[in-house]
Amino acid sequence: MKPITIVGIVLILGGVTALVFGGITYSKNGAVLDVRGLQLEATTKESVPIAQIAAILAAVAGIGLVVVGARSKS
Repeated sequence: MKPITIVGIVLILGGVTALVFGGITYSKNGAVLDVRGLQLEATTKESVPIAQIAAILAAVAGIGLVVVGARSKS
């Protein structure tokens, strides 16, 4: 399989995944209060949104690369 086709497949999968999930969510632990050895920690959830237009563009670019890779000789 040609490298351009592999890159195209990765872009398609990434674009579709971004459309399905809409972003990346992760948890972050941090100390809220620290008084003489007594610590109070809190977990906060943060998210990084991925714009739908970026996901669509990635999928379309991936389809284009797969098509170009299939049509190119050797």
